[in-house]
This record gives sequence, C-alpha cells and structure tokens, in this order.
Amino acid sequence: MNLIEISKKIGSKIVGNEKIKISLLSSINYPKKNSICLLKNEKYLKNITFNDSLVFLVNEKFPIQKYDGFNFLISDNESLSFAKLAAIFKIDSYSPKKIQSLKGSIITDHIYIGENTTIGTNCSFGSGVSIGSNVKIGSNTNIKNNVVIEDNTIIGSNVFIDSGTVIGSDGFGNVLDKNFNWVHINHLGSVIIGDYVQIGCNCCIDKATIDNTIIENGVIIDNLVHIAHNVTIGENTAIAAKVGIAGSCSIGKRNLIGGMVGIVDHIKTADDVTISATSTVNKNLTEPGTFTGIMPISDHTSWKRIAFWISKLDKIVKLLKLNNF
Repeated sequence: MNLIEISKKIGSKIVGNEKIKISLLSSINYPKKNSICLLKNEKYLKNITFNDSLVFLVNEKFPIQKYDGFNFLISDNESLSFAKLAAIFKIDSYSPKKIQSLKGSIITDHIYIGENTTIGTNCSFGSGVSIGSNVKIGSNTNIKNNVVIEDNTIIGSNVFIDSGTVIGSDGFGNVLDKNFNWVHINHLGSVIIGDYVQIGCNCCIDKATIDNTIIENGVIIDNLVHIAHNVTIGENTAIAAKVGIAGSCSIGKRNLIGGMVGIVDHIKTADDVTISATSTVNKNLTEPGTFTGIMPISDHTSWKRIAFWISKLDKIVKLLKLNNF
C-alpha cells in the first residue's frame, strides 16, 4: 500500500512523501526501507541515517520541524495507530497439514506441520504437537506432547521442549482508545531459540512485536516460565519455575534466576548475575553478583518512601556510629 492509503486507514496525517510504497513495519532499532517505524522518543533518531523511503509514526507533539526531509505519519495517539498498523500487516500464513512421515525423524500420529517448515534429522515429536508455517527446527531436537510452535519460529539443534509449552504466541501488547477500550497490538516478529536449550513444561515464550525474542545457546528454563515479547536471554542462563520476564528485557549470560522472580519491562542485567527466589527486579543490574529484592506489598506512595529510607540505612548506621550513638 502507499502511504496515503495507510494514513486513511489509521486516521493520521502525512508530512513528507505521500507516494511512498510501504511493504512492512520495522523497529526503531533496525529500520528498513519502505517501512514504518513507531518513534516515541527523539533520541532514537541520533543513530538513524536519512532514508527517503522510511516513515516514522509519531505523536502530534513531536518536533518534526527539526527533521526537514524526513517522512512522518502524525497521530494524536501513536500507540493506537501502531496497533491498527499491526493489524493491517498481520499475515495468517498458518495452514497446517498432517505429516505421515519425515525422513530421519520420528513423527507420531496427530502431528500437524505448516507450509514451508524444515526439520532436521534425528528429531522426535510427541502426540498433539502443532508446528506453524515457515518454521525451522535443527537436528537432534526432542519436542514432547502438545507443544505449539507458531509461524516463523527458529529452533536450533539439540533442543528439548517439554509438554504443553507454547513458543511464538502473541505478546501482551495493548493500547487504550479514546473510549477506554483495549486494542490489541498484533505481533509481527518471531522467536529464535539457539542450540542445546532446555525448556520445561507449560512455558510461554512470546514473539517480538517487530524483531525477535531470542533465547541464546545453552539456556535452561524450568516449568511455568513466561518470557514476554522482545526479550533476549543470554547464553547458559538458568531460569527456575514461575519466573516472569516482562517485555524488552535483556538478560545477560550465565545468569541464575531463582523461582518466582518477577522482572519488570526494559530491564538489563549484566553477565554472571544471580537473582534470589521471589525477588522483584525493577532496576538494571549492571555488575555481576547476587541480588535480592523482596518488599512487603503496600500502597505505592508508602512503598516509595519506605524504599528510599531502606536504601539509606547503611549510611544512617555509619553516621550514628561516627557520632557514638
């Protein structure tokens, strides 16, 4: 579609070349030609080279006058407009077919595999496995009963995925419209899983909004773990049961994450970090070490006040000692 058609569909205004042909959405981290990028913060433009076929979707308060020659779609609610765009560009390519046999791998009854999917040698699949279209699975991979692998997922070799796990589900991306109704953002990215990864029962790994959710080589994941959209898990990290990692987190290499840990969105952890069980992680962990974050629940204003003074306790104690208290 050209930009004029798109602007009418999402109710936005064009500044720039309205005749651009748009073929996809791309992320601000990896902008592509003939695409639309959601741009929420001006700072991201510092590292972007001008491209006459790239369009930025921005809020009407964005200072477009500073970027002469750039192409913009201007909206009063850029997140809602992005949700509408994601619905336009969503492609349902999944058209499963039953596979009776596959050379070099064991296929039991009730296995469904979509179009253009490739599977390596010496793989095995339990009953009730559903694999979407355009999926790639390496050799020596073992996928147990009732696992769902959605379209465009890439899984490496020597991977083990236990029963009931879903890989490539839509992320929890939603935006409120002016009537306070939730509008879901269709996720157009995928999941990439490296080699020698182990994933337990009933886990959920969401595909990215635009790019990829990435699980690197050697990661081991216990049962009942949720990994949200756009997350990256560094190699040889271990994640215990009931952990929830929110969107766009970047977990370092060789992290040890205890059971029932909650990590809020956009958090980054260094390599060789250990997080104690039941901790809440709400700030970046920039150095190796062991970290614990446990606080009783309270109203947010009280919690901020208490947390502030707790963070100062060591300084208060030193001051008291200096004054012989």
